[in-house]
Parts: sequence; C-alpha cells; structure tokens
Amino acid sequence: MMRILSSNLKNNIGESVLVKGWVHRIRILKSVTFIILRDRSGCVQCVFEGKPEWTKGLKIETVVAIEGLVCTSNNQYQSVEIQGKTLEIQNEVAEDLPIQINGDHLEVNLETILNNRVLALRHFQNQAIFKLQALIVAAFRQFLEANDFLEMFTPKIVKEGAEGGAEIFKLNYFGETAYLAQSPQFYKQMMVIAGFERVFEVGSVYRAEQHSTNRHLNEYVSMDFEMGFIEDEYEVMAMEEKLLKFMFQTLAEKGKTQFEALGIQCPVVPDIIPKLKMKEAIEILKTHYQRHELDGDLDPQGEREISAYVKTKYGSEFVFITHYPKQKRPMYTKCYDESDETHSFDLLFRGLEITTGGQRINEKDILIERMVAKGLDPTLYSSYLEAFKYGAPAHGGLAIGLERLTAQIMDLSNVRLASLFPRDQQRLLP
Repeated sequence: MMRILSSNLKNNIGESVLVKGWVHRIRILKSVTFIILRDRSGCVQCVFEGKPEWTKGLKIETVVAIEGLVCTSNNQYQSVEIQGKTLEIQNEVAEDLPIQINGDHLEVNLETILNNRVLALRHFQNQAIFKLQALIVAAFRQFLEANDFLEMFTPKIVKEGAEGGAEIFKLNYFGETAYLAQSPQFYKQMMVIAGFERVFEVGSVYRAEQHSTNRHLNEYVSMDFEMGFIEDEYEVMAMEEKLLKFMFQTLAEKGKTQFEALGIQCPVVPDIIPKLKMKEAIEILKTHYQRHELDGDLDPQGEREISAYVKTKYGSEFVFITHYPKQKRPMYTKCYDESDETHSFDLLFRGLEITTGGQRINEKDILIERMVAKGLDPTLYSSYLEAFKYGAPAHGGLAIGLERLTAQIMDLSNVRLASLFPRDQQRLLP
C-alpha cells in the first residue's frame, strides 16, 4: 500500500490508507485509544478500539506506520480521522525527550533549543520558520531571474578578503595562506565586467567578528546581486524596493499556514521606502533622542531609534540610510566628487540593518588610490584589479543577510533562531 500524507487524506474518505510519521500525542481511555500522527504535512487523529498491546511503553516521537479507514470527523487537526486497524512501530525512542516538542510553544531557553537542534526542529513553529525562509530564497531567485539576472556560484576559499580588516578566517591551503570568503563582492563585480551585466548569488559567507550578540553570526547566508550600466546607487535601491515587494507578497500568498502557526502577520513593504542621508539621520537622533555622540555611523540603538522615528513619521518599517562617509565603507565604494560621502546605503527593517549596498568604483586608478588610503596593498589584489583594465561599466549591488531578514519578519528574539545550525564563537556543533 502506498503511503499518503496526512494533508491529502480528505481526498481518500471511505478508503483504506497507510500513513507514516511520528507519534505526536497519545491518549488512552477505557474503550478507545487516540494516536495523533505527525508527518511533514501536518497531523491526523487515529482512533483504535480498546487498548492494543502496542500501547504499553509507546513513547511520544516513536516512528510508526498506521493502516486504517479514512472517515469524516470533527477534531482539532482536520475534518477527517483514521479508524485504525494496525500500528507498526518502525523505530522506537531510545530515551526520554530532553524537551517537550508537542506543545504550543517550546518552553525552553535558546541554548537548550540549539543543543537539541534536530529534536527542536520537529516543533511546528520551528518548521514554519524554515519553510518561510525557503520561500524567501525562492522568491529572491524568482524575481531576479525574471529581471534577467544570472545565478552564479563563487569560491568560498579566497586569497584575500573583500572587506579587508581582521574579521576574516585564515586557513592553510596546501601550505599557502588562504581565507574563508567574507563576501562574493569581487566575483560579483568581475562577472558584471565579464559581460553578464546582472548576476546574483545565495551562499554562505564568513566573518570572524568578536561578537556574541543576538544579531551576529560568524557564518550566515548572504543574498547578493550586482548590476551593470547603472546611473547611481538609487537605481540599486529601486531594484531592491521591487524585489522586497515581490518577496513579501510571495510570503503572504504562499506562507499563510506558516504565519498562522507563528501567530503573526506578514509585514508590508511600501512602494517607495523612505530615504535619509546619514547626516540627516544623525541630526534626527540628536534632536529627538539626545544622541550627541554619534558621528558618521549608527550604533544598534541608533538603528532602532531612527527606525522608530520613520515608523511614526512615514508609517514605514523600512528606511534607507544613504551617503555614508568613506571611512565607514569598503575601499571599492564610489565616492561623490569633492566629498567624503559615498554612493552607498544600508536598509534598516524594524530597527536592524538587513542590507548593505551601493555603487562601486569602476576605474582602476581610483580603486588603487582607495586601497592605499585604506592601508591595503594593491599587489595582493592583482587578479581583481586586472578585470578593470579592459572596460568596466558603472555598476552596483547589494547584500541581504538571510537570517537577519528572517528574524525580523518573524519577530524572533535572536538571529540564531533563524539559522538551522548556527555558528558563533561558542558553537561548532551540531
């Protein structure tokens, strides 16, 4: 007999079926036994007469196969149930569960969740998080492919870091020093210069940041795109506005069940996201929040405060901060003429930076000047600089942190909850 998923049983009323999954709940009465079976699609109530022999010692999360007759019903799981005939135990639970995963919420702390990650991922709310996350990535790809972007796959072992600085993981590459990629930035630019014009990537990046906060990971998934022949960074921002609009509409349409499981609603992206220059944001923080110590950048508190201001004034949970000073941006960021300001931006969503982007330098000599000014040795970036010898169009792009975006959409208290198997300073397992 072919296995049927619990979500499809309504199409098999009056038929004998085989279902397989985990024992989600057990209720044994004098004359009847109820087994709630859970599979990847949901739960189904299975009813057995009396107390079958297999009820002795049967534990929650045991893997079972049940055969029975599908009947209409009125229960909390769905409009049908299975009148059980047989139950086969396919794999028993070896020991008592360290966490209860069949309640409405996981009533345990973050460390316990992560230390028991595979078991915790069986909880329906955790599954909802990662089903929505998969939708985010699918919508990201769908939109960009529809707008003539080509997906690329770049190396994660590199000779030099794209961002420079000390926040980079070093490794031994057959006797030669190499690093884990901080970003696909150089390769994105080279692909644009190579003539593909529009490219994107979804891939892991690595930052050796000495942070143990609820917003930082040392390995995360970056969703990047780069586009050529742009006028300026505002064209990149306009593309992101359309991208986010499509992504969130896709989530609202295809993720209804998951949002209901989490007890939240999908946020709404405005057609035009408000934009503030960094200097304007600093003045707002000084005037409205008495933050006089900030200069040229926002700290986490400043991000939350400026987002609260924008939400009150414009009704938007998103805000672009633009014109960062060149001291705060990577060496490849294009500067405004006669100014320390750059053609760059961050996108804040609900008080947290989820996107960094901007227009890039496309002239080799200027790029070398910026490298030197940043204390970098241009000879170490020769293969990158080589690409700019042969005609590089004006170009720009951005990177979106998948886990941060997921956490903000779903109002999660810690970005680790939006990572299947998070990597931070303390965690290499599971």
